[in-house]
Amino acid sequence: MPHCILSVIVPVAPDETQWRALLEDLAGLPESSEVILVRADRDELALPPNASWPRGIPIEQLQSATGRARQMNVGARHAHGRWLWFLHADTRLSVQALPALNKFLARDQDALGWFDLKFRDDGPALTALNARGARWRSRWFGLPFGDQGFVISARAFAQLGGYDETVHYGEDHLLVWAAHAAGLPLRPVGAAISTSARKYAAHGWLRTTLRHALLTLRQAFPAWWRMHRNVRR
Repeated sequence: MPHCILSVIVPVAPDETQWRALLEDLAGLPESSEVILVRADRDELALPPNASWPRGIPIEQLQSATGRARQMNVGARHAHGRWLWFLHADTRLSVQALPALNKFLARDQDALGWFDLKFRDDGPALTALNARGARWRSRWFGLPFGDQGFVISARAFAQLGGYDETVHYGEDHLLVWAAHAAGLPLRPVGAAISTSARKYAAHGWLRTTLRHALLTLRQAFPAWWRMHRNVRR
């Protein structure tokens, strides 16, 4: 695809359906964009009719082995854009998201961009605290997560080695540590996106929050130690 600036890569799990609403939010993308849906099964996705979808923006469907890291890496390898925007299938965009993204891309920063996170009202009200914690974690500790919609140049993504396909979780977390180790700045895009809170509803707010915190710490300390050990060398 000639002159493609932005490739939007969306991994889709076999039972996921919320990507249809995301496509409607992406209807305002600039024409120099493409959308890549990467399925973890062999079934074709039934694309919803959308009269507002602008002409000239292709939607490609790819198939990958199971695993979000594998799916996103497959999408990145097939992408034509100079920039990659990784979105989870249950992401919804605020009205400010696309204008803020366009400004971020126009600055042509050599950085990994991320959005502020909000949770929708399909889960406990306490997820508002998780959203606030994600903002603090991102701004003060430089640790955004993948549900915050990473934006990165294709060149920088390749230099970081892509997402780690050997881990069972936290591939987004490890990409952020790889960015820190490589000296790649992390920058807020300046707008919010939202994600589903259904996991908190299904498994309980406290249990899910504690589980995520524990898994993050299990990955964070070894990654931090490796980075600082290499710096001392």
